[in-house]
Amino acid sequence: MVQLQQMSATTPPLDAERPFATMMSQFDEAAKLAAIDPGEYAILRHPDREIAVSVPVQDEHGHIEVLEGWRVQHNAGLGPYCGPLRLDRELKLDDLRALAGWMTWKCALLGVPFGGAAGGIKLDRDQVSNAVLERAVRRYVANLHEVIGPDRDVFTPEKARDERVMGWVMDTVSMHERHTTNAVVTGKPLVLGGTRHHGDATAQGLRMVLAHAAKRHKLGHERGGPSVIIQGAGMVGGNLARLLQQADWRVIGLSDLSGALYHPHGLDVAALLERRGVAGNLADLKGDFEHTSDAEMLVRPCDVLVPCAVPNALSSRNVEHLKAQLVVEGAHGAVSTVADGSLRERGVPVVPDILARGGETIAGYFEWVQNRMGFAWQEGDVLRRLERFLGEAWTRVVHVSEERKVPLRTAAHIVAVTRVSEADRLRGIYA
Repeated sequence: MVQLQQMSATTPPLDAERPFATMMSQFDEAAKLAAIDPGEYAILRHPDREIAVSVPVQDEHGHIEVLEGWRVQHNAGLGPYCGPLRLDRELKLDDLRALAGWMTWKCALLGVPFGGAAGGIKLDRDQVSNAVLERAVRRYVANLHEVIGPDRDVFTPEKARDERVMGWVMDTVSMHERHTTNAVVTGKPLVLGGTRHHGDATAQGLRMVLAHAAKRHKLGHERGGPSVIIQGAGMVGGNLARLLQQADWRVIGLSDLSGALYHPHGLDVAALLERRGVAGNLADLKGDFEHTSDAEMLVRPCDVLVPCAVPNALSSRNVEHLKAQLVVEGAHGAVSTVADGSLRERGVPVVPDILARGGETIAGYFEWVQNRMGFAWQEGDVLRRLERFLGEAWTRVVHVSEERKVPLRTAAHIVAVTRVSEADRLRGIYA
């Protein structure tokens, strides 16, 4: 009789610095330490469902192009799938698999009753008109109509500017359902049932986690506020820089796609972000600071480094030159597996993305709850609840880290993987 293991395709060799390889290595380590049942381990290594869709779109000149689209639904043990819609000309299925997995572990760690998902359309959103973009999004959503919904799969925004995209998703589903279905998406405009702080929830969450981390690692107590370098000056990095400066942190480095600014005694963040809004980038700004490259900024000395822009910001290329005392992942997969191992050997703590980026997921959960219950919380309510969720998650992770003598990343994944595994075990396998 053929063994089950012989009937299953094995996982192919993975590039150690691809986001999917990073996510899987984190899961593998946690599953081993948590002594997950071999059968459950096999289940969690694979997404529940991967859906490929063709998205035909007609432009203003009548030309039709068929775009590729996917939705990866990783695990629904704890509740409906939930995850972002990505619009990117470089979109790869493996990256969506990684993101869906991270969403599963993040929701489980934070105590949010969702499973992980991620999807997207392969297109360059900056090279198409709003009309073409809207047609592509609506066709993609219509193709997935039978497998998405408030109780099935909830869409979240990938970027703050996706507010209108979330409105299109909600309207498309609502038209098919013949009634307003606002709980199918989060990150909507307030007038469509959105929640307060969805635009800066990631930055607010990072600020809260950074406060816990700085206290635990005793950063900045002897020489004023902790110094921080932030990669990214948009809705996550820019908002975080502003919030930290208001809390008396010294933001000494800030970058965007055009380059980086550095001053060892601190940048005037509010003024720089205002001027960047006019100029469109940091490279054209002049003032009492040094212009440098993003790569150079990342390896400058600081108390805390927060890469908020891209996966693999810290990798084998630069990790040996890093001089930060603490790294906090402000982007999914910002630290590659190779870089994470190097930092671990050097004793540099890393706060993982599934904890540090929890603000966006928790705020999305609040919005889903509000939509389903038909009311809206006030601004102070959102921040207080966000603080409580993240504080409880931080305490759990630190407890496991100290109890098992493992890094924060490993501890966070042990908590998450154990919860999902237990939920799957109690639900059983339907056949």
